[in-house]
Amino acid sequence: MTPRPVSIADKFTLFAEPWSPKRVGRVDDHDVRLVRLQGEFHWHQHADADEMFLVVGGTLRMHFRDRFEDVAPGCFIIVPKGTEHKPEALGGECQVVLFEKAEVVNTGDGVLNERTVAEPDYI
Repeated sequence: MTPRPVSIADKFTLFAEPWSPKRVGRVDDHDVRLVRLQGEFHWHQHADADEMFLVVGGTLRMHFRDRFEDVAPGCFIIVPKGTEHKPEALGGECQVVLFEKAEVVNTGDGVLNERTVAEPDYI
């Protein structure tokens, strides 16, 4: 594979649906994914995987059981494995780059639902 730059902005133009992560790269056994967030997600956790959320547009509010943290564009937050969390886009849409193990399912370790994307498309 020949290394090439990836334009995050260009990749975000390829999809519009919220809560549907797309793969844009791989670093060893971790995916680089893009996702558009709108409104609130649900409470979930990943027992065996940390997640990194890098905000590139909008504002992310990451809820934890005891508090929340607002994450501005250009900032990131790491959710440690086993930590219950609930992402929320504040004021409309939030665009996020995710770094997580390739096998991570976006809806966590619980029951699958209408927002579950077990195998994200590669764009």
